[in-house]
Amino acid sequence: MSPLALSLVLVAAALHATWNIVAKRTGGGAHFVLLGAIFVLVLYAPAGAWAAWPSVGSWTARTWGLVLGSGLAHLAYFLVLLKGYRAADLTVVYPVARGTGPIVTCVGAVIVLAEPLGARTVAGAGAIAVGVVLVSGGLRSFGTADGARVRAGVAWGLATGLLISVYTVIDGYAVKVAGIEPILLDYFGNVLRLPFLLPAALVDRAGFRATVRDHWRAALFIALVSPLGYVLVLYAARLAPLSHVAPAREVSMLFAALFGGTLLGERDRGLRLVGAACVTCGVILLASA
Repeated sequence: MSPLALSLVLVAAALHATWNIVAKRTGGGAHFVLLGAIFVLVLYAPAGAWAAWPSVGSWTARTWGLVLGSGLAHLAYFLVLLKGYRAADLTVVYPVARGTGPIVTCVGAVIVLAEPLGARTVAGAGAIAVGVVLVSGGLRSFGTADGARVRAGVAWGLATGLLISVYTVIDGYAVKVAGIEPILLDYFGNVLRLPFLLPAALVDRAGFRATVRDHWRAALFIALVSPLGYVLVLYAARLAPLSHVAPAREVSMLFAALFGGTLLGERDRGLRLVGAACVTCGVILLASA
């Protein structure tokens, strides 16, 4: 990976961890996602219009299908992630979510494609498994009073990770094969969220107004930072193999475990930081297998 691509990925990782900490602190749901999408449409309208002018008119049905698929995958990801943050600690949900995708890919390759299990593959999968146990507080935590919360965190983290796998494949294909501009992929993905989120907001207008009143600053921050971070990743994917870019951005787990646990006052911060490091190493091993 070139120094430029690596720099883009590392900046994106820091931004990703930061907005996840903010999202966890809000405890928001679908109304919060809608508010964020509206802010994205406003903030990035000039850049979206500039990028759309020369290309959108020539988009085919396949192009629009990829944009729609990406938008729906990201919408489901945001909703499931926020549900996980309401149910459990960020230092459990986040590393489990970020480590699930490579495990899913590994298992699928072995079962569906009959690919052999190399030493690095086994070591990487093992490191991720150990890391997940550690970020969960160790096996002992499952039998404590907080066990239900830990199990919920692992479950929602796994669900989030599956959705990360889905949108990573769609978006990687969209920018590398279909040639869609990264900023357009993200921008129109936000536009396409509106038809799915607006009906609930219109029905629950009081709830949406309360979300605007209480969380508009957090939504505005995430609307500014989240697309920027992800567009940096997509541009990095044009400069380097996706199999290198995707694992490299998982360094965000270390940022989240270190700063998230401190800022949010979550317990077992040291153990979870070690666990996040194990997951990160496991992802890198799988990528290099």
